[in-house]
Amino acid sequence: MRRKIRKAAAGVRRACRQDAGMVTSEYAMGIIAAVGFALLLYEVVTSGQVRAELQSIVKKALSARM
Repeated sequence: MRRKIRKAAAGVRRACRQDAGMVTSEYAMGIIAAVGFALLLYEVVTSGQVRAELQSIVKKALSARM
């Protein structure tokens, strides 16, 4: 029984050691996508209507009675 467990554990360790990560070009594409999303989010958050809503939320939170 122990031999089977050790053999199975060795198989799992071998499988975990395989290189399954991203290559440099995939990292670059991921970074480009993240920067694009960040720019889009920045534009939305800094738009006039969203900015006004955020300011009103902060004002309400700061003026709340405890």
